Amino acid sequence: MTEQRHVALGLHPIEFGQDEDPVELLKRRQIVRRTQIACAVVLLLLAIGAGNTVFNRFANANALAASTAENAKLYVKTTLVKSSNASQALVLPGTLQGFVQSPIAARSNGYLKRWTKDIGSTVVKGELLAEIEAPEIDQQLGQAMATRDQAASSLALAKSTAERWEGLRRKDVVSQQDLEERRSAVSQSQALLAAAEANFQRLRQLEDFKRVVAPFSGLITRRNVDVGDLIDSSRVLFVLSQTSALRVYINVPQAYAQLVKIGQQVVVTQAELAGQRFAGRVARTSASIDAATRTMQVEVALSNPNGSLLSGAYVQVNLPLQASNSLVAPTNALMFRGNGTNVAIVDAQGIITLRKVSVGRNYGADFEVLEGISASDRLVLNPPDWLANGQKVVISPDQDRP
Repeated sequence: MTEQRHVALGLHPIEFGQDEDPVELLKRRQIVRRTQIACAVVLLLLAIGAGNTVFNRFANANALAASTAENAKLYVKTTLVKSSNASQALVLPGTLQGFVQSPIAARSNGYLKRWTKDIGSTVVKGELLAEIEAPEIDQQLGQAMATRDQAASSLALAKSTAERWEGLRRKDVVSQQDLEERRSAVSQSQALLAAAEANFQRLRQLEDFKRVVAPFSGLITRRNVDVGDLIDSSRVLFVLSQTSALRVYINVPQAYAQLVKIGQQVVVTQAELAGQRFAGRVARTSASIDAATRTMQVEVALSNPNGSLLSGAYVQVNLPLQASNSLVAPTNALMFRGNGTNVAIVDAQGIITLRKVSVGRNYGADFEVLEGISASDRLVLNPPDWLANGQKVVISPDQDRP
């Protein structure tokens, strides 16, 4: 520091060997010492700040490395393969039908004269449902009756003529040829009478068909005509159902077709009848697989004595199946790759092994494993698509499945 700087600060250099005031000299020394101490404190604070910055950077770097390593770990949930010892149930939709259900049509053509039963009516076998007015059939029946009487009269005349010619022939009054002609006339008259009688009976039966009757006891579920409607043989007048016993058809997938047996007990439920279960049984099967749907048609019969179930209702048929004693795994463990269906197996060291499996029956949440894994294998649930062989994973500590 120059002399001018000392003068500006009011400090004067200490010059030893000169006559100086001791008090002034002591003050100047104290100022110098304080300045040195302040500089040392500032330097110390700067060193502490620099050290703290370096320490924080090292700590952040270590934390980032630890976080990166933690995030690089793949946590997975696993489950053990189970043995399917319990019986399974297959639930299939179906529609109720009357055990006997038939559309009632008229055999005679004409106009509806009157109907006696409406929808919801209970009828017994042979009870009148409707009457048809058919004047053409009445006229044809009258004509057929007259033709029949005419043929009968011609036959009687031919017979009496033939008998007289038989007597004349015995007296050798007429030739044998004439007698044969009279006998032939009798045969022709008999044939004409038989034809006339057959036509008369046909028209009389058509006349009877003007009365539409119930072919069996049941319930009228539909009426399609009213008085005055033109009726022909192709028009359905009523639909008659026997509802004391019902049937329902279900389509069983091919995978379960071999497990369905005739006489097997089933349970039928309807959503609108909550809490009610109706017992039924397998009445018959088609014993073949439909090539279009790969299903087998099964008929289930059930009784309905109190009429709780209505024909045409949508129902669910619970079909119990026998236990297959095979391995069962959850469906969300499946992986679909180019080589087929796979599962990811994790060992005790957390190493992944992808293995191809053969899938059997599908139970919804679980599926049947035919081959590919053993009962001791632990499977990864919801495996990511990029999971590969040899990849290391960490089993999640919060397992939601055993």
